[in-house]
Amino acid sequence: MPFPTPIHFKNKTAIRCLVAVRIAIFTCCMALPLSAAEATKGQLRLRFTPTFAGQSLQTGTEVTRSNLPSLSISRLDFLLSSLALQRADGSSLEGRDWFARLSLGRSEWQAHSDGVPEVEFIAIRFDVGLPADVDTADVSRWPSGHALHPVESGMHWDWQGSYIFAAMEGRCGDTGWAYHLGGAATRRTVILPVRFIGGGPTTIDIEMDVAKWLGDLDFSTDSTSTHSREGDELASRLASRTPSAFSVKQVHRDTFHPTVAQAATALPPGTTAYDLRITERFPRPALPADNPLTNEGVALGRALFHDVRLSSVQTQSCASCHQTAHGFAEPLAVSIGAEGQRGRRNSMPLTNLAWSQDFFWDGRAKTLREQVLMPITDKHEMNAPLELVVERLSADDTMHKQFASAFGSPGITTDRIARALEQHLLTLVAQDAKFDRALRKMEKLTESEARGLQLFVTEFDPKRGLRGADCFHCHGGMMFTDFKHHNNGLLPDTSDAGRMEVTGQETDLGKFKTPSLRNISLTAPYMHDGRFATLEEVVEHYSTGVHRGPTLDPNLAKHPAEGIQLTSQDKADLVAFLKTLTDRSLLNVDPALTHHTHSVTP
Repeated sequence: MPFPTPIHFKNKTAIRCLVAVRIAIFTCCMALPLSAAEATKGQLRLRFTPTFAGQSLQTGTEVTRSNLPSLSISRLDFLLSSLALQRADGSSLEGRDWFARLSLGRSEWQAHSDGVPEVEFIAIRFDVGLPADVDTADVSRWPSGHALHPVESGMHWDWQGSYIFAAMEGRCGDTGWAYHLGGAATRRTVILPVRFIGGGPTTIDIEMDVAKWLGDLDFSTDSTSTHSREGDELASRLASRTPSAFSVKQVHRDTFHPTVAQAATALPPGTTAYDLRITERFPRPALPADNPLTNEGVALGRALFHDVRLSSVQTQSCASCHQTAHGFAEPLAVSIGAEGQRGRRNSMPLTNLAWSQDFFWDGRAKTLREQVLMPITDKHEMNAPLELVVERLSADDTMHKQFASAFGSPGITTDRIARALEQHLLTLVAQDAKFDRALRKMEKLTESEARGLQLFVTEFDPKRGLRGADCFHCHGGMMFTDFKHHNNGLLPDTSDAGRMEVTGQETDLGKFKTPSLRNISLTAPYMHDGRFATLEEVVEHYSTGVHRGPTLDPNLAKHPAEGIQLTSQDKADLVAFLKTLTDRSLLNVDPALTHHTHSVTP
């Protein structure tokens, strides 16, 4: 549609408006009409988090109020429209056909957008409510999936021929309350000062404090319902309060998947949803529906990960062999167990496990929940019976409180230990390396790094004039792994048959899981047995050292027997690129947890 006449924001102060949203976090997106000169690709996401005086909200949450009875909220639904972005020069980009519906407890809804120009913006604006011509228009024009679909939105009053803009319902003791706002008199405009530059992916976090709206309502004296009829004093009062509830909390130079729905199982009583941010550049993971991530569960899992009581002689924790500074791996060829016993294989990194279909170098564990318990009982590793671990933790009053907080009821069990560790490990997402920031136009690769990337994604096929490093077949995509098992041409080790030990198939001899190359500069030494000390040695292997055996992967077997013969400059450039895959944000960890110790009684 043609771009409307730009408007100027007259109110220079922050005007905030209440919008309540789905459980935990709701994402809405926008598409703005732009001139051809401004059509540099860029995305913007507005992510809303509902709170009540700082307390996270979900359906049925009971909230306390100062000097007034507590209340629970069962419904929060809002309609937004007329999104606009104010440029630094005072002019605005407007999207008159932009609409969004936000709903507490509703499965996540997200609309994609492109075209936010690469200019500086200083504010966003939108309405809570609809323009009059839209409010009373024929609703049959809205297709399924649209924010204004009359049935799917649940916000259209057929008997009145218009929409409600805000619906808030719940209980206060034995009393129910229901506040519905609609009509031109309750429509409100929001202006939020926030600086950001378009032209790339951007997410703006916005908090909505419902207490600013309902905090002082006394249901013994105030009406328990409103339907925005003419002269409805309470509706007018509630609408006038909406400007006080919105606030911008943070701006991210990235866009993220909607909070992954885990609706099959409700959150345990008293827990709050964990906000797992996963960039849209990654595939959307399938998190376990029967173990929803909560702040309490993740915190418990993190504590257990660093707890030496999970090992036989209480000297080793999970973090002993999966060290933060080493990309959640360790700088040993093979791990050393709690009792000094030598392990069989190199410690694998633990980032981006949400996308893996099996675990360990040989893929013997089918789920992460199964995997986390195996090192505890493995005789080469922590070598502790699970019954003993439960007994030790059960003797700790603090642990009893943490388990009850994480799972909504008392009890320390093997299953709960596994679930807590699973939750913690799923939050270890490596996604903000220099490579990622270059994609988001925040950094620029050096000439050597850029050439290394080109080698990485180029075939080795001299007959067609292609002389790349051919890395992408096994390490392609944003995850830099295919999560499969391959024979990559290592000299065979008769003591380790790899994947064959699990499947019994001779065709799997010498096959090991492809590790992700994210954080590869931190996780030396390399391969399943730690045989290569440096990235340079790894690159040299693929250049000239591939051993040709019957199960060698076809994408390596197609190369000549003498190898692909990378030049010295090729190798240096390839290593330079690999080092751009390091996400140093994951190196930040609570210092109290890095010692991997706990006060124990032998």
